[in-house]
Amino acid sequence: MTPINHWASIPGPENITRRETENGIIVLSRENFDSPSVVFNGYLGGGSLFDPDDRLGLALFTTQALMRGTAKRSQQEIYEALESMGASVGFGIGAHSVTFGGRALAEDFPVILDTLAEVLQNPIFPDVELERLRAQMLTSLALRDQDTEQRASMAFEEIVYAGHPYSRPEDGNPETIQAIQRADLVDFHHRYYGPQGMVIAVVGALNRESVTDEVEKRFGCWENSFDPQQPVLPDPQPVTAEVRKHIPLQDKFQTDVIMGTLGPKRTSADYLTANLGNHILGQFGMMGRIGESVREKAGLAYNVTSSINAGLLSGTWEVSAGVAPENVAQAVELIKKEIARFTAEPVTAEEISDSTSNLIGQVPLWLESNNGVASALVRLERFQLGLDYYHRFPDMLKAITAADILECARRYLDADKLIIASSGQ
Repeated sequence: MTPINHWASIPGPENITRRETENGIIVLSRENFDSPSVVFNGYLGGGSLFDPDDRLGLALFTTQALMRGTAKRSQQEIYEALESMGASVGFGIGAHSVTFGGRALAEDFPVILDTLAEVLQNPIFPDVELERLRAQMLTSLALRDQDTEQRASMAFEEIVYAGHPYSRPEDGNPETIQAIQRADLVDFHHRYYGPQGMVIAVVGALNRESVTDEVEKRFGCWENSFDPQQPVLPDPQPVTAEVRKHIPLQDKFQTDVIMGTLGPKRTSADYLTANLGNHILGQFGMMGRIGESVREKAGLAYNVTSSINAGLLSGTWEVSAGVAPENVAQAVELIKKEIARFTAEPVTAEEISDSTSNLIGQVPLWLESNNGVASALVRLERFQLGLDYYHRFPDMLKAITAADILECARRYLDADKLIIASSGQ
């Protein structure tokens, strides 16, 4: 039996169309007639970096209010129309942008694109709906403040991004959410929502050459005279000594620990090397070296893993663990020991081979669905990776050596200069 060549269907320049509308929207499209559905993903300006300090959470509030009513339809009418088709449209928020996504049968794609255009361009922010949303956001904040994982994560980010806008919580705090008024949402939408910097990727059972025309019909007349630009931000600076912070929460059976430091940008030449090294350190198999040492052998953690969280600026390289309160000190020291070993000696050829094969093998799985492909196209555009990135990916990964990983690890990690944030008893 001839093996299936999954790489033959990987997105690349030969099957991705990239166009730009007259008002600056980047449209990426790819056909997939093996599925009757269509998915879109994308982003535009208006992220939490634009929140005033006394209105933290404003970008999130605005995003969550988009579908609460428009100049044409109420919230109920919008959701009933989507539900009747089995379709969906939703929004999220990041530091730099508003994200959006939707899916429907191909025959209903014009309807969900109409909905996206309607709620992005003509929300009315009804007072009654805003108060309901405010109550929901305050409830979420109350739950957040009793969640050990979220509190540890917030404490970690406050330290790793000290003095930097990234240190601020995207969901704000009770005082700032209470302070936000309808006029604030109207002004935020007016200033920061527009076609400049907008990207939309569409994947599914559509002619890819026609997608830009469909987007142009809905968004071609959209303008924003403010022409909002992403703020120029300084690079965060690493700590020069170990920093510890514990957020006490009583009556919790688990303490969550996050420890790490700054990592590479997504566009850095170090990113792929760091990602492969991190796979060995805390992801492969039973969560890599750290999982083997802390969880499997010592039995000190319910869960433990490491991650590279990279974006437009320096991200983080961190280890997260859920630990019984009485085991925190011992688990922390064992994680530090593994990080010290990781920066002192090269990883083995077997570890590189296993992790490289695993990461390469994951790519076709990530790109099996329309949503996976649409998300991938958005990443290619956001980080300017090139439409052929996934075709180059295996060779780039295979070129990384143990010496490369060791040099990269030493550039970012120091077991004696970690931020260690925890929350629980």
